[in-house]
This record gives sequence, structure tokens and C-alpha cells, in this order.
Amino acid sequence: MRSPIPDYLDEILDKHRQDRSGAPADYIPALAAADPEKLAICISTLDGIEYASGDSDYAFTIQSMSKPFVYGMALERLGMSAVLDRVGVEPTGEAFNELSLDETSGKPLNPMINAGAITVHSLLGPSGSSAAERAEIVRAGLSEFAGRELTIDGSVAESERAGAYRNIAIANMLRSYDVITDDPDEAVNGYIDQCSVLVTVADLALMAATLAGGGINPKTGRQVLSPRVNRQVLGVMMTCGMYDVAGDWMTEVGVPAKSGVSGGVFGVLPGQLGISVYSPRLDSHGSSVRGTNIFHTLSDDMGLHIMEAPEPARSIIRRDRRFVGANGEMVRICSLQGLIQWSGAENVLRTMDEPDSTTTVFVLDLRRVYSINDVARRLFTEALARMKNAGVRVVLMDPENLLECAGPGSPLPDVKLIDSLKPLKGLKRLRNARLLR
Repeated sequence: MRSPIPDYLDEILDKHRQDRSGAPADYIPALAAADPEKLAICISTLDGIEYASGDSDYAFTIQSMSKPFVYGMALERLGMSAVLDRVGVEPTGEAFNELSLDETSGKPLNPMINAGAITVHSLLGPSGSSAAERAEIVRAGLSEFAGRELTIDGSVAESERAGAYRNIAIANMLRSYDVITDDPDEAVNGYIDQCSVLVTVADLALMAATLAGGGINPKTGRQVLSPRVNRQVLGVMMTCGMYDVAGDWMTEVGVPAKSGVSGGVFGVLPGQLGISVYSPRLDSHGSSVRGTNIFHTLSDDMGLHIMEAPEPARSIIRRDRRFVGANGEMVRICSLQGLIQWSGAENVLRTMDEPDSTTTVFVLDLRRVYSINDVARRLFTEALARMKNAGVRVVLMDPENLLECAGPGSPLPDVKLIDSLKPLKGLKRLRNARLLR
């Protein structure tokens, strides 16, 4: 069977292809010369599958879409506090190239505007690093997100340098307030190289999927960002990624996203997928007209809004059975399934909590569970420990070691682990036993 997803993406592009409003960025000659009819989309899953349509092999410069990734690189290299001391995380409500700093702290308000991005770029590498050295750090780092070696488009970089008066003014402002210590021209040169890295929509979708997967690249399996840094990047993207329309974007589209003046837009749906779109005609905010409209359509059609909560985890408990053993033991077998997070774990714990229970052996069957997050794992571990302390014999069917109870240093070192119900011989179902699920 041919998947309907590529056909759907074709339909989405056809729907928006006739929109020719806006224009390529005219203040950068190399971008002004881009073919305005180019249009592409790619969706990348967390297991590395890509669905693409349109001009998906066409390469364009990453521009401001580099900012979230480089911000993550700086956080990993320097630590959270060191970066937050230099760049804030508050939305500005201003254009991306505004000459402004926080009135109280004197630092850029966030890393998604140019003042913050230039500052973040200047933090990479040892003190006194050249623009070329920092640009190489960025190129190599972005390549890890993309899962392949990326290159810098020198012609676009030179085109940007020829008219970089605004960014030079921003860098001089930063230097005058001691936000950066580099020569302003050198800082801008490195930042322009950062923006001139070439990508395709497939690259961007995979980079977005890396953020969606907690910092793990779906194709290479490399942990590019730690979970805590990854969360920080997504949080700033959600509130600041779309500049002065970030509020409208999050209420209407509901996908943490970042745009670039080359015409790209990428979005991240945590735990699910990464999406990227390319079309070079821009709106008054510097974002792709077709790209932002396509995201609106995708959000409505596919239910991507991050505030659309999933169905409550009613089916976590697959079966809850009670038996009497050959020696008279009261055995309870609770079989779970699916992905278990806080709400699902709470539901299970509520079921397990029976003050007047006569259970002497409790079997937790996780054979059909494929994921347990950290919160649910801690809840289950504590609940099972309390059962043991109450004199109940706890048995786990956990072949994938999801509760991490196998091996030295485990939270429940003396819990019995079994692969099947065969060790529990002589079980007879209790007459009139209650079947909860």
C-alpha cells in the first residue's frame, strides 16, 4: 500500500502554490535573486523516516533558523547559568533586528533576535577565537543535528557582509555595553557565516526531529543535546521563535517554530515529529508567506497544536486479575500496555491502592508496555517498594527492564523478575473476582 502522507503533502503544496504575495529578502542581494517559485516541505519522524514533497533537494541558507541549534550548542559547552548571564529568555514584541537591550539587565532579551544570536555566537570557542574558528564550530555542530556534513555558502556570506550595517550596529551596541568582548566586525563576520550554512528541507526536518526526540538525532542515534538543554531550546523557541508574532503563532498554530529570511520555516512537535517548509517570498515580519500559511493548514488538519491534549490514558491497564495459588496465596496480576506517563501511572497507582486488600503476591506485567517516562518510573518504583514494606511479595514481568530494576544499584534489588506466568504454578481464578479492565 502506498502511504497517503506523500499525497497529502502534495495536496498541501498545491493548495498554497498560487499564493504569490510577499517578496524575497531584498536587502541581501544573494537572497533577493532566489527563485520565488521554489516550494518544498518535509516531515521527519523520530525513527528517521522522511516524507517530502516539492523542491525538497533544493539547498538554501539556514539564516536565523540556525539560532535555536547554536543556542543549544552554547548551553552544552558553557552551561546554563553562563549563557543565561549573558542572554535572557523574554519575548521582545519587536522586530528581529531591533537595536535594544533589556532595560534592567542590559543584556539581549532572548537568543532568537539578532542581538541575542550574535552574543551567543561570540560565546563559542575559547576567548579570542577568530570568526573563522567560531564559524567552523557552528558548521560542525549544525552538521551533527543534520546527520551529514554541511557547508557554508561563501557567496551568500559575502553578499550579506556587503550590507550588514544593521548587524554591525547591533554588535557595536553589544560591545559598548560589554555584552560581548570581541571586535564587533569580527563578531558579525562569524555570525554571518553561521547564517550562510546550506541546508535542504530534509536537513531542517531532521534537525527539528532531533529537538522533537529529546536531543537524539533519529538517523545517527547521537545525543546531540542533553534533555535539559533540549527543553530549554524548545521553551525559548515556543515563546520567542517567531519574533513579534510569537503570541499569535503559538495561539493559532501551536508548534514551537523558527523562521529565516531565506524562506525556510521549521517546527517541532515534541515527542512526535519535525517539519520544515521552504518558500522564499517573505511577509512583513521576515517569515515565509507560504511557509507560515502551510503550518496553519498542517496544524488544523493534523491536530498539531501543542495545547491539544491527547485522550486521557484510560487503556493503560489491559487486564487486572486475581487468583488463588496452590498454597492459598492471594495473587494479583496487573497487566499494563502502551506508553505510560504521569496520568497513566497515577491511574495504575489508584487501582493498586486497596487499603483492605488481601493480596499476598502482586505481579506487575509490563510485557506490552513500550515506554515509561521518568516520572511514571519513579511512581511505580515507590509504589512497589511500599507494597514490599507492607509484606506483599512483588514480582515483575519486565523483559525490557523499563523500570530499571535489573542489575546492581537497582531501586528494587530483591524484586523477582520473570518472563512469563509459568513460575506461578497452580493458579486458580477467584470466583466472582473483580475484573477492573
